[in-house]
Amino acid sequence: MLFKHVTLEIDGPVGVLKMDHQEVMNAVSIDMLGGLAEALDAIEEKKAEVRCVVLTGAGRAFCTGANLQGRNKPTTGRSNAGAALETGFHPFLRRIRNLHCPLVTAVNGPAAGAGMSFALLGDMILMARSAYFLQAFRRIGLVPDCGSTWLLPRLVGRARAIELSLMGERLPAEKALEWGLVNRVHDDAGLMDEAMKLARELANGPTIALSLIRRLYWDSPENSFEDQLNLEFQSQRIAGAAEDFKEGVTAFLEKRPAQFKGR
Repeated sequence: MLFKHVTLEIDGPVGVLKMDHQEVMNAVSIDMLGGLAEALDAIEEKKAEVRCVVLTGAGRAFCTGANLQGRNKPTTGRSNAGAALETGFHPFLRRIRNLHCPLVTAVNGPAAGAGMSFALLGDMILMARSAYFLQAFRRIGLVPDCGSTWLLPRLVGRARAIELSLMGERLPAEKALEWGLVNRVHDDAGLMDEAMKLARELANGPTIALSLIRRLYWDSPENSFEDQLNLEFQSQRIAGAAEDFKEGVTAFLEKRPAQFKGR
């Protein structure tokens, strides 16, 4: 399926969502945000079928942040550099957080600015060996956005988060792995094969439970211990009422692989 600067391919139980504006290294425009929204609508319509999503970029980049080409140059008057955040970027970020299934991000090339945030939204983050992260905002006199200042301190700690943002230096894939920003680093040529292998494994799992696991870890940083215990209790009730729980227990007792259906 083709959308504005976005493609969506349904490969069995996996939806492959690809940012595709290669002339600008997949920098995000309002048009692309619209395309992403339409692609997510299509995924939502097929959510019984699509049980894992892979987000990646076309060509040699994952996403190099906001598309600055074609914008009016700043004048001496005041401009609202954050206007597109609430109208375009934030709705996309919220929809990804609330996705009904696991999200794998396959960082196939540079992931800068908002693109770095998009990459870090993954439940499992895979990175090509030649790829890198970049908090590029300071290079044009802006502050980190798209959730960067929420995500980074929780992933790598305050000191490293501030260093990435203040210095605006590239973070190579191997260093990102060492810092715990990504789960796995693969050779460039094998990245998508590995991403699809992982996505299929997740898609064939107990996806009701996996979606609840996503929610637990998203909500955990903001919850007290008691709040999180209550959320675990509520989530376990839902998971325990699913057919997949019964199948999982039966398969365990029968010493065979479980055949989960996502129900």
